[in-house]
Amino acid sequence: MNLKAKLRGTLAAATIAAISGTVTATSAFAQDVTLILHHFLPPVSNAHKVMLEPWAEKVKADSDGRIEVQIYPSMSMGGKPGELYGQVRDGTADVVWTLLGYTPGVFPRTEVFELPTVHKGSATDTTIALNASMDMLAEDFEDIHVLFLHANDGNLIHSGGKEVTTFEDVAGMKLRTPSRTGAWLIEALGAEPVSLPVPAVPEAMSKGVIDGAMTTYEIVPSLKLQELDKYTAELPNGDRFGTAVFMLAMNKDVYDDLPNDLKAVIDANSGMNVAAEIGTMWEDFEVAGTDALDAAGVTRNVFSEEEAAKFYDVSEQVVARWVDEVSAKGIDGAGLVDAARAAIAAAHTE
Repeated sequence: MNLKAKLRGTLAAATIAAISGTVTATSAFAQDVTLILHHFLPPVSNAHKVMLEPWAEKVKADSDGRIEVQIYPSMSMGGKPGELYGQVRDGTADVVWTLLGYTPGVFPRTEVFELPTVHKGSATDTTIALNASMDMLAEDFEDIHVLFLHANDGNLIHSGGKEVTTFEDVAGMKLRTPSRTGAWLIEALGAEPVSLPVPAVPEAMSKGVIDGAMTTYEIVPSLKLQELDKYTAELPNGDRFGTAVFMLAMNKDVYDDLPNDLKAVIDANSGMNVAAEIGTMWEDFEVAGTDALDAAGVTRNVFSEEEAAKFYDVSEQVVARWVDEVSAKGIDGAGLVDAARAAIAAAHTE
């Protein structure tokens, strides 16, 4: 039963009970809500067990048990990861957690925070900046109700065979990309981007479909990448090759139909109220990934400042390409880049 049907049933029962005089006026209009939350990662993932389950439990506790959130991981309600946005927009699911890059072109403004040299390697800074910038990004989310946006610490190069220690080493590799701007960066490095949802990475690496992946340290344990990686390569000083933006979002009608007191519970667990906690959580997730790689003997390389400068030059070309593209659609791309960088810098000083 979806939320609207459940609310109608609850109200009808309360009305009948009130007419018969068996309940008080207050309890007659109390509504219990079950929200269906769908996402693409397995239940062993950090997103499921450390972020989404505790979020659901807190919403239940804050609502005195009146909001129940049932979580369906691993696309168990059907469909592919790229369909999650459509599911929450159309009401197949009440809530989804998804990667914005799975639906390219739908979130042209928010994409600015994924760009290399805009995101600076801190999930906390970028997550705070994202949620503080919702007014600027609002047109991207007109058809849904955003609970919160967040980033991970960002992308580095995972390699199943080739050691990458210089800028030139990347050329010719087939690398999984998390987003279309990630694909632009991989192309600019002379490599071949392969668009894959992250759960498909292990099979693609094991079969040689890709040589490696642009992704995080965080995802290593849940995908067992320590069994496939031989090398990783990253920029110095904790910087990354851009990031991915995720959202926890609710069907707009479902949110609007909630009584005001339950909306207040959802709001208290949304946006800037949780941004710093969620961002810090995703930074902390990296530790288990690096520990797993180290235990497996994977070589983790950090580019020299000289080599990193070459990557930064190419990254700025990607930013310029993005500005040109969105500006052609009537969006102030240069203004968004400046605003996003300023928001991240402000978050870093807090």
